[in-house]
Amino acid sequence: MPPTPITPTPRIVIYYQTHHNPSDAPLSILPLLTAPNTQITHLILAAIHLNEPSASSPLSQPHITLNDHPPSHPRNQTLWAELSVLRASGIKVLGMLGGAAKGSFTLLDTPSASAFETAYLPLHDLIRTRSLDGLDLDVEEPMSLQGIIRLIDRLKADFGPDFIITLAPVAAALLNPLSNLSGFDYAELEKQRGEKIAWYNTQFYCGWGDMYTTAMYDAIVWNGWTPSKVVVGLVTNPENGSGWVPMLVLRLIFGRLRERYGALGFGGVMGWEYFNSLPGGRERPWEWAAFMTRVLRDSTPDMLTEGERVEAEALVARRMEEVREARRKAEEESEARRKAAEDEEARKKSVIYLADGGDDAGEAGLPGAFEYFSDEDGNDREDALLPRSFEYFTDESLEE
Repeated sequence: MPPTPITPTPRIVIYYQTHHNPSDAPLSILPLLTAPNTQITHLILAAIHLNEPSASSPLSQPHITLNDHPPSHPRNQTLWAELSVLRASGIKVLGMLGGAAKGSFTLLDTPSASAFETAYLPLHDLIRTRSLDGLDLDVEEPMSLQGIIRLIDRLKADFGPDFIITLAPVAAALLNPLSNLSGFDYAELEKQRGEKIAWYNTQFYCGWGDMYTTAMYDAIVWNGWTPSKVVVGLVTNPENGSGWVPMLVLRLIFGRLRERYGALGFGGVMGWEYFNSLPGGRERPWEWAAFMTRVLRDSTPDMLTEGERVEAEALVARRMEEVREARRKAEEESEARRKAAEDEEARKKSVIYLADGGDDAGEAGLPGAFEYFSDEDGNDREDALLPRSFEYFTDESLEE
């Protein structure tokens, strides 16, 4: 029986990085296929790393790992078998390169053509051997624009036009090129290679974005990004990072996004990650995908009751108040640091004045060579406590 065709958008994308349960038994992903009323479109296998040659063997080559083991390790046997089942059923399976563990893109972003080939070869072989449908480039270390373009061009040249390439920027990076983890300007990348990039798994969490309102997503669209290419990235459980959004609030927010951008092909949702996804948690992690299927892909819109809407809006209002209070405290702390720096600078000048022979220098008995040491450290970083992205949503009215 041929796989059931899956409509392109909204996408439901789930990352799969935790592959085993606490007893080290394989964590099956087949419920994503067999659970009723569940239709994910893409699964992203994480995390693929390119590693420097071993220090003990300087003549060895860069090597590739899936998390902490070679992809061919026996512990991954069940994983590869189940991924084949998902692909045969019409679900696209991508690999994720990079992430929080740095080094992969440093190896690839080299001016040496031969060094690039050496680092790229194990990645090429893994994609070919495991028949991956695409690659997610999660660049969380400095990389040049030329370096990421070379990698994208090479992947397309080697695996063809149907090979899916995605990237995973933080949400703030689509508004401000300086607010990113990747080094390069995503808007410029989209301008130069947008036709080769399927979409962006945009991280609206960990302080780089927020989905308690639609305001930041709206701002990204107003900034020129196509809604069909901006997938809302969420943590599926508070254990997976800050910025988790309650399911009731997501029903409210995705209802608005689906209504606002559905005709343009709203990009969909991405979840980090599978193994403990709420509402089912570790026992039933596939329920997150079932929830998103109902909210985003059912032909009948997911309508909140009046009571649910009131409760959801109360949660949003509480969140906005928390953000305003956090900003107020940050401003107070910034002002206190500024005042302390001014006072310290005044004291420093006073000491130097006396040391150089001020009015009472002789009586004070200060040594002729007096050195002043300051512990001041970065008081000009007034915005360090809150990311700039909060500016885009804190004052949004709850009224449509």
